[in-house]
This record gives sequence, structure tokens and C-alpha cells, in this order.
Amino acid sequence: MGRPRVGMRAVPTRLVCFVIACTILGATGTGAAAGEAGRTATNGGTATYAQQPGVSPNYIFPLQPLTYYGINNTVQFQYLFYRPLYWFGVGSRPILNEQLSLAYLPQYSDGGRSVTITLKHYRWSDGLPVTSRDVQFWMNLLKANKANWGGYVPGDFPDNVRGFHIDSPSRFTMTLRAAYGSYWFTDDELSQITPIPQQTWDKVSSSSPDANYDFSNRGAVRVYAYLSDQAKSLSTYATNPIWKVIDGPWRLASYVPSTGYAAFVPNPQYSGPIRPRLSRFIEVPFTSDTAEFDALRGGQIDYGYLPIPDISQASFFKGKGYRVVPWILWQISDFGTNFTNPKIGPVLSQLYVRQAMQTLIDQPADVRDIYKGYAYPDYGPVPTEPPSPYTTPLERSGAYPYSPAKARTLLRSHGWTVRRNGVTTCARPGSGRGDCGAGVPRGRAMDFPLEYNTGDVAVAELMQSIKSSFSLAGINIELQPAPLNVAVAGAFPCNKKTGAGCSWAFNQSGYWHFGPYPDGGPLFACGAGSNEGDYCNATNDANIGRTHTGSGLQPLYKYENFAVRNLPELFIPVPVNAISVIANRLHGTLPQNPFDGILPENWHLAS
Repeated sequence: MGRPRVGMRAVPTRLVCFVIACTILGATGTGAAAGEAGRTATNGGTATYAQQPGVSPNYIFPLQPLTYYGINNTVQFQYLFYRPLYWFGVGSRPILNEQLSLAYLPQYSDGGRSVTITLKHYRWSDGLPVTSRDVQFWMNLLKANKANWGGYVPGDFPDNVRGFHIDSPSRFTMTLRAAYGSYWFTDDELSQITPIPQQTWDKVSSSSPDANYDFSNRGAVRVYAYLSDQAKSLSTYATNPIWKVIDGPWRLASYVPSTGYAAFVPNPQYSGPIRPRLSRFIEVPFTSDTAEFDALRGGQIDYGYLPIPDISQASFFKGKGYRVVPWILWQISDFGTNFTNPKIGPVLSQLYVRQAMQTLIDQPADVRDIYKGYAYPDYGPVPTEPPSPYTTPLERSGAYPYSPAKARTLLRSHGWTVRRNGVTTCARPGSGRGDCGAGVPRGRAMDFPLEYNTGDVAVAELMQSIKSSFSLAGINIELQPAPLNVAVAGAFPCNKKTGAGCSWAFNQSGYWHFGPYPDGGPLFACGAGSNEGDYCNATNDANIGRTHTGSGLQPLYKYENFAVRNLPELFIPVPVNAISVIANRLHGTLPQNPFDGILPENWHLAS
């Protein structure tokens, strides 16, 4: 869904369905028609939507750091109040949705060095129009505080914007630092912008007047600090006047920080194309798939999901007045890999070590045995489902097929004493041919902690499977389950002064959702805001750069194949997002957005 979601560590997917069946069902829309014919649509009523296990929205300010950079805070929370400049997803297709965007299509000039954008006639809930100044306000805050933003990639947005000029209240022009391809810049750069109300947010304290503080770097830092501090007070989300000035179709009526319960009511001043028909929409929190399934079976949820262990219950729900419809996302699945861990980072930095580990992940078997066929293998940085022209043959087949014997051989040939079902250790330190590698001391053990999110049975089983498989080459994995918000918050590069981020090795806290153009910069470019393990490779950076300025798909293919072979992270199976279970009385939910967005303003009840 544009760059905010490219490289966004998303919440865990809600499982799942076999990819071929999903593609067919999603394309035909047979689930949408079932149960809808002959019913009378009504206005009003309440619809309930199941949050994913252990996940809840916990950051309302739409300029969030990496620790809050997930779909639980963006497309399923913030976007209900604060619409992005450009919305992505037309039905189930991963393309720009001009109808739901705040602006008309951008107009490029000067060979791709300038872009002019005209805003549509949206209004804030205080009656004032959404203007170019609101976009400039967001840009000024971003420029002054870019190091705090989860989507920041050095050299990319906003660094690649040379100037911002307001042409009129409804039109502005950006001059760019290079000639960029319009497709990449629109999908992966402009999509990151969320206009915010300058007239009420441009302040440095609750008592300061609304002013143009953001025009100076120092002022923009102070404004950001004030708004960020307000966003940390979760208990005031539904009452703080700051968050009541909105341009989206919904406003927050109630929010419970301890559970994540969130209730929304229509914004009566909403000026967009689709006004809510429900009188109330509720996101219901759950601590586990089991709890969600019990609530769904008890008729407490209108829009939920069917967990893998309960897949046989699909016929039960169909017989009780529900549609069972698969939901596919444009995403990849991997382990965040901490190259900055002072103890084991030097080990993980050795490509042969990552190659050995990748050959120990038996993805076809895990898809079959754990996901019951309701997932697909993932071997690189570009999604393979839904089908697209972006994936190469190497991406689809992988460079390192499962082979414990090959993994053991790789490690022995680089100076390790391999102890199958024990712990492999470095016997030949050094950086020469056949040595363990630079920075790896004698006796260093293959012993790594792996953090993963709780509440998802299939994920827990996958982690156990990988732990067992790694032991075949003497690699010990210490599983450390934690709630998603905790797992995400702890996964960032090591700060050697404070020690924060210096202890973790691997982190599986969800999946990376991509925009239509999967260039990979926010994930794997040196210093990128969502590059949690600080992978840095000059060739990879150069490849990413060429995907921004080159024409055609060959630059993307070159980047893609290099990453498949170089393994910036370890890749694991991708479960399809969900088998959605939707009450027949709830309409307008299909097709489902490929970027995990929800549009409850489309929903309505029918008797």
C-alpha cells in the first residue's frame, strides 16, 4: 500500500488458505454473492471485527517510529481518521485507488525532476479544508524528525525532495533531486504522505497558540515532540482534542489501552466519496486464535477469521449464516536478523552461515504439515502471490533447497566443529579461506535466541519445526515467545551506548507488506528505518537505487536475484492472510484489500 507498507513489519497474518484456491475464489468473488441476494439493506447498527491475537492499535499520531510501524496502527486504525494522500487497493488488485485518494493523480514534469499534485475537496472535522499547507506541515515535521520515522531510508523520502512549493491552497509542487520513474515515486514515495491539520496541531504545548513553528527545524522538532508525547497517552485517545480534528470517515468513540478494544462512530463532517452506513464499528481484541474462534462460534463477531487448527469448521460456519472467504496479501515472510549483535552478529554476517541456515528450513514440508497446504514457500524479497510480473524464476524456486547434509558441509568447510543435535562451535577462527570468518572467535557457539509472537498456533509450530531442523547441523535456537507489540518493540539495531537492541538474534514478529512496486529500500537499504537488523551491502544499495531511476523491470529483477542469493534475512513460508468468516448479514466487505486495509464505511447490515 505504497511505501508506508513497503517494509512495514506488519502484524501476524490470520490464517489461511491454499494459494491456488484463494486466487480463484478472490477472482471470482463467489463468496461475495453468497447470502446477499434478496436481502434488504439498512442503515445503522453495529458491526464487530476481530483483531489479530495479542495485537492492538497503540499509536495514533500518523508519523510513527519503527516500534509502532504496523498495520494495527496504520491501515486498521490511523487511516480511519486520517486519510493518506494516496490510497492503494482497487478491490483485490494491488494498484492505486484514485477514487479513495485525497488527491488526483500526480503530474510529472522536467523529465521526472518535478511533480505537481492537486488536492480534492476534503474538509477537516472543524470545517476547514484540507490544504497544501497541511501536506507541507507533515513534510516539515518529517524532515526535522526523519530519524524517528519507521519508513525512513537515507537518500530516499524525504531526502530526495529538494523543494516544496505551495502553488495554491489545493495544489503544490515538489522539486526532486534526480529524475525518478513516476511509477516508483508515486507508489513508493508519495504514498507515504498523510496530511495532518496544521491549524490545530502546529503547537509545542497544550497552551501554546497555533502557529508556524514547523517553518524552522527547531520548531518542527518541538512540535513533533509535543505530538509524540500526546500519542503516548493512550488513555486519552478518545478524549484528547488533538485527535478529534480528522478528515477520515470515522472518529474514535472509545478505546481501552489495556485490551486494545476500539469503538468507532461515523464522522458527521466526512467529505469523502463513501459515507458510513453503520452507526458503530468495533475492533474486538483477542489474546489467542482459540479465544477468537470461540467468540466467532458464539456469534459475537461479524467479521472474524478461521484459525488453521479449526479449518474443518468451515462447513459449520457456512451452515450458521457465514461466508468463508480467503484473504491474500501482497507480502513476504522472513526472520529479522540482527547483524549488530556484538556477540553473534559477526557469525550472522557470514554469508555461508546464512546459506547453511536457509538450507535447513524445509519450506515445502512446513507448508504441508503445519499450514495444511494453506501457505506457500518464500525465497526472497518480492512477493510471489498474488501473481505479478515482478517475480523472477529464481525468486519462485529459491537458491538454497532444503539439505541438512549440505548445511553441515558448509559449516565444516569454514572451520566449525559440527555437533549434530548438540552445539556447533568455531574451531578455526580467522578470515582466511576455510576459516570461521572475521570477528568470530575460537569456541563461539552456534546458539541464537529467536523471538516470535504469541497467540498464533501455526507460528508456534513453525518455530518448533525450525528449531528441530537447525539442530541437525548443531545450531541451537532458543525460542522466546512474546506478545507482538513486545516482540516488535525489541527488534531494532544495537545501540552500543545503552545496550538496547544488542541481545536479540532473530525476530519473527509478522510479515512484510509491500506496495505495488517492491523495491525493498525500506527493508534492506543501509540505514533504512525498517531495517531492523541493520543489513548493509553496497551492491544491494546500488541495485535498489537503479530500481528507482531505471526503466522497465530489469533493475528490479537484478535487485531481486541478488537478495535471493545474498540473504539479507532468512526466508520462511508465507501463510495467506486469513480465511475470513463474515456474517451473511454484513455486506460490502468484499473483495478484501491486498494490503490488509479495511473500509468499514463500505459495510452495511441487511435483514
